[in-house]
Formats: sequence, structure tokens, C-alpha cells
Amino acid sequence: MRALTWQGRRDVRIETVPDPRITEPKDVIVRVTSTGICGSDLHLYEVLGPYLDPGDILGHEPMGIVEETGPEVTALSAGDRVVVPFNISCGECFMCAQGLHSQCETTQVRDRGTGASLFGYTKLYGQVPGGQAEYLRVPFGDTLPVKVPEGPPDERFVYLSDVLPTAWQAVEYADVPPGGSLTVLGLGPIGDMACRVALHRGAGLVIGVDLVPERLDRAEARGVTVLDLREHDEVADAIRELTNGRGSDAVIDAVGMEAHGAPVAKAGQWATGLLPGRVARRVMEHVGVDRLEAFYTAIDAVRRGGTISLAGVYGGMADPVPMLTLFDRQIQLRMGQANVRRWVDDILPLLTDADPLGVEGFATHTLPLDKGPEAYATFQAKRDGMVKTLLKP
Repeated sequence: MRALTWQGRRDVRIETVPDPRITEPKDVIVRVTSTGICGSDLHLYEVLGPYLDPGDILGHEPMGIVEETGPEVTALSAGDRVVVPFNISCGECFMCAQGLHSQCETTQVRDRGTGASLFGYTKLYGQVPGGQAEYLRVPFGDTLPVKVPEGPPDERFVYLSDVLPTAWQAVEYADVPPGGSLTVLGLGPIGDMACRVALHRGAGLVIGVDLVPERLDRAEARGVTVLDLREHDEVADAIRELTNGRGSDAVIDAVGMEAHGAPVAKAGQWATGLLPGRVARRVMEHVGVDRLEAFYTAIDAVRRGGTISLAGVYGGMADPVPMLTLFDRQIQLRMGQANVRRWVDDILPLLTDADPLGVEGFATHTLPLDKGPEAYATFQAKRDGMVKTLLKP
């Protein structure tokens, strides 16, 4: 089959690789019909190379058609249409029963001390072949894939793999009071969708912060009050002006480790990426190499007693966190990989013809799988108005 593979820093390629096959009795093989490029994939493209090997298949936002089922699968049959959540959860262990599917005890990567395995996302999370490919082996066929109806286009459902549950959890964790205010830092796919979810769920004021004109325009068109970073030296002051001088009731950091405005950390990330793999891994695990500008902005912009919800991915193990400020201002902090299966029942009823979250038309680019390498480069450079890309194998 054809698949998009990691080959090195800023080097992804389409290669012919062996077809996946059923190895466990509850596996299913899915023929991928649509697969997204996530902002988290750019961390692999740029920063997290020390945890990848050449040839690793990327991608964790697929959907498609079941081609084959293992002998113990009873919930699916060949021909069923499914979305594949990005975290690999059994649905039956203690953690899954708590709704913490991203901490699934069956697939935790214990030799790395990390949570549930993820499709297409480094040795830290199991080094499982990803979904930017023509076919994908999916374990736990009875409990992991989300069966969706025939008829509507893929774009109606594909975001159940990651974007929708990640944005939904970010808003849930933000705990915005009814009619309250929420600031979303970063209007990429997750930040954009989080704004939509928050407005749908009754937030009175949603402020979106970014510096890419196309992203700001998209959010503003959906009713978001936007702030252009290029026009505000102190964006937290602008947020306080919009919130009676207090700051936002809640802030979602949808940026993560590669925030703008942190040249020293950026240089550290770049230098780390040039080190031999084993050395680079030790640096990342024992020295903070994240760019924390967005997180610091969130701390500054949230009101006393408010909540910060971290949806952006961070990777440094020893980042400097201003604990005194967090404690003094009684700021609540919630974070974590989205527990995809936890939120599916809340989100599915919204994926109707009415389309209140605007999932149809959410993608700015739809390209064949063979254009994946060019799409990564364009997305990383924020060119051509690219906010969300779907690849079609």
C-alpha cells in the first residue's frame, strides 16, 4: 500500500509499504477514505524527531470502510463505515471505565511511562503505524472504532477522530460559567473548533487570539471576537479590556510547545533536533525545551479563580512553571490528551444536516495522499490559507 512516512526533520515521503494484516482476533482492517493532518503532526515534522525512526507511518485522524475483521469481532462487518479515534483504548479496563481512554491500562506504554498508545505518534506512544495510508490495522474492533451512517460525506464525521473530541474536552475542562467569557489562544483546527463548541454551549464572549489573517477571518465569521497578535504588544491587557478588567473566566491554550515569541526556546528546540537521537531524547526528557509563551499568556489573561485548559501538546519535562503565580491567583489548570470515546455520544447528535459546528467546509484543503509531503510543508509554513487539510488515499 501507499503511506506517508517520516524520514527526518521536515522530511516526510510517500512510500510503498507492506499492507497491514490482522494479528489479534479482535483486529479490523480499515480501508482509509479520508485522513487529516493535525497540528500535532507538525510537532513530529519539526520537534519530536528523536522519537521517530525513518519509515514510521504518520497520521492519527482517519476514517474509512472495514475491509476485514478478526474472528472475535462481533460489532462490525466488512463494508461498515467507521471513524478511528486517535488514542488506542480497549474500552474495558479501569481507566476506560472512568472515561479516561487516553490513559487506557491495556495500551499504556509502560517502558516510557506514558499513557495510552496513539496511532502514528512516536515511540513515546507505542510507535503504532498511523492512518495517513491506504489501509490501517485497528485493534479492539468491538469497542474502539466509531460506526457512522452511510450517506453524508466523510467530512461530516472524520473530525470525530481527533478535532471534535479534543476541542470538546478543552471546552469541558475550561468550565466556562453560563454566559461567561473564554479566550482561545491559537486558532488552528483545535482552537477554531473549540471556539465553535464554546459558542454552541452558551459562552457569552469567546475571544480568539492568533496572528494568521485567514485564521482570524474564519473565527470572526463564526461570531468570535478576534485579537490579532500583530496589533497588540500586551494581548492580556486587551483581553482584560474586554472582560471588565478582570481577565477571561477561562483560557484554552490551543498552541502548545511551538508558540511564537520565544526565540531562546525555539533555538533550543532546533538545536535539540540536531543532536543524535538518544542524546536528544535525554535532553527533551530532562530539560525544558518547550516554547511557553502561550502558556504564560494564558496565566496572565485568565482572571483570578479562573481556569486554564491546555489542549496544545507540550513535550519538555522540566519547563519553568510560575507556581507562585498560579497558587496566588487560585488558577485551576486542566489538561491531557482527549479521551475520544468519552465524548462521542455528546458530539454525534450534532453531526446532522443542520451542522451547528460547521464541520462540512471546515477543511480548507482536500488533497490526494500523494500530495501529503507538500501539504506538511505548506501547513508548517502557514501558507496558502491552510488551516485544515484532509488527504484522500
